[in-house]
Amino acid sequence: MPIETIYGNLQGLKHSQQKQLQRLYHQRIPGDSLTTPEFAQRLAAISSEINQPVCAYLNRRGQVIRVGVGTPGKTQIPPTELPRYGAERLSGIRCIATHLKPEQPNDEALTAMALQRLDALIVLNITGTGFQRRGGGATGYVKEAYLAHLASQDARALINNSTSQLATSDYTSPSWRVSPPMSLDALSKQDFLDLVEGLEEEFQREFVAKEVDSDRDRVVIVGVLTQDKTSHQQFHDTLAEISRLVDTAGGQVLLTMQQKRSRIHPQTVVGEGKVQEIALSVQTLGGNLVVFDRDLSPAQVRNLELQIGVRVVDRTELILDIFAQRARSGAGKLQVELAQLEYMLPRLTGRGQAMSRLGGGIGTRGPGETKLETERRAISRRITRLQKEVNQLQAHRERLRQRRQHQEVPTIAIVGYTNAGKSTLINALTNASVYTADQLFATLDPTTRRLVIPHGETEETQEILVTDTVGFIHKLPGALMDAFRATLEEVTEADALVHLVDLSHPAWLSHIRSVRDILAQMPITPGPALVVFNKIDQANSETLALAREEYPMAVFISAYQRLGLETLRERLGQLIRYANATG
Repeated sequence: MPIETIYGNLQGLKHSQQKQLQRLYHQRIPGDSLTTPEFAQRLAAISSEINQPVCAYLNRRGQVIRVGVGTPGKTQIPPTELPRYGAERLSGIRCIATHLKPEQPNDEALTAMALQRLDALIVLNITGTGFQRRGGGATGYVKEAYLAHLASQDARALINNSTSQLATSDYTSPSWRVSPPMSLDALSKQDFLDLVEGLEEEFQREFVAKEVDSDRDRVVIVGVLTQDKTSHQQFHDTLAEISRLVDTAGGQVLLTMQQKRSRIHPQTVVGEGKVQEIALSVQTLGGNLVVFDRDLSPAQVRNLELQIGVRVVDRTELILDIFAQRARSGAGKLQVELAQLEYMLPRLTGRGQAMSRLGGGIGTRGPGETKLETERRAISRRITRLQKEVNQLQAHRERLRQRRQHQEVPTIAIVGYTNAGKSTLINALTNASVYTADQLFATLDPTTRRLVIPHGETEETQEILVTDTVGFIHKLPGALMDAFRATLEEVTEADALVHLVDLSHPAWLSHIRSVRDILAQMPITPGPALVVFNKIDQANSETLALAREEYPMAVFISAYQRLGLETLRERLGQLIRYANATG
């Protein structure tokens, strides 16, 4: 950018006045001084002449790096242009601002200071504006000054000044100190380097005390409740699920923020004030990632990242990242890469420029940064090749299914919401060793095992194939539905389904609806389904009674405790006979 660019409101300024502002860039003050009387008086003179506030931003070498016309809130440095040192450091920049009214720094100015993690904010109250001097123009001088700076959370009890009113969520608002009014001479005698070194020592102690795991993304979750059919309970269930997804992806949730709106803001999803609040909480808590509870357009992601200053991902990108971590087989990795590239292709503009993704973390795994930074044409060719490979995978699995059908071996697919216990159930039924974990999407690749079940009223037995499938989730991303069609066909081609439900989960009824909605979207109608309630050992009596009343034909089991499995085997035999009779 040009070295002498003037920011803010330049409307009505004369050419000579703009030149005066530009000449501020040639000023330099001693590195250990907050300001000098000469520099402060020069700012006051320009501010009084144009009758507007003026802000000068200086680095620790005393060089002016930015000049703006307007308040600190209107002239602040964009987050993407600020150095990212983390919660234990300040930005290395201070702001000297003039004020045309005799009052202490207001919330807007203090919030701007916190958002930029400024070393200090110096507010110069000037007087004498409007008086004409010889030769034209107005004159003004510094009447009094205020010094404001951030303080560690441990120092909160020592701070008596007002704090930001932005703190409408349940997070700790930033702490700051504001000095009493002082003379310009007293301000100039303050040792600037001692001040910032002392502050950063405080922040460092606080940072170390929290024992932050630097290998984990530090995440702020944002949920938006609109006036649609979503109930408050569903909304809170969704936020709880996002938190679980972040944990599964390896992130640490610092804070969950909410906003209720009549409709989504087209540019930033939430309102301008909430965006500022998110940015402030990210700065205060040392976050490096913001996750929204809904899908975002490419423009919304770019706008939010520019204003907040850290990476922003949506729900689908978070789920894709988990899939990229969980995929083990070649087929699984193939499908995940296809889903990620199809999702990321329209979102490449602006990525890799201001917001670097080379650092790793949530939203960066899978195909890799180099593939996402290549030309769109090359990515499109890669997508075409992957789609062909998925089609070949689909054809291969179709041949395997036809072979099983020729052998007349019935098949049952276990479906259900993610983490319902499908892999644990198949292990319990077949003594298999399918990977299990108390995580969302622990299983991506379908696993098929043989199972012997009772056949009819006699003591005869029958062999069937049971397939463990990828877990479903509320509003399963379309990119995953398309890419995993080869896997999902294991569901549509099965003779019957076991719909496994985690009865211990507070949102079990919502999970049932979500799974049924996804099954209804299948191109081929799946076979008959048996509802099986799992984890009954963890469910309370009221929930058990409600489930028995709502689903009298269901089976109740605990796969982990191996409860009710004999009853389930008998019901599976009945399910296969029913499927054969109706098919």
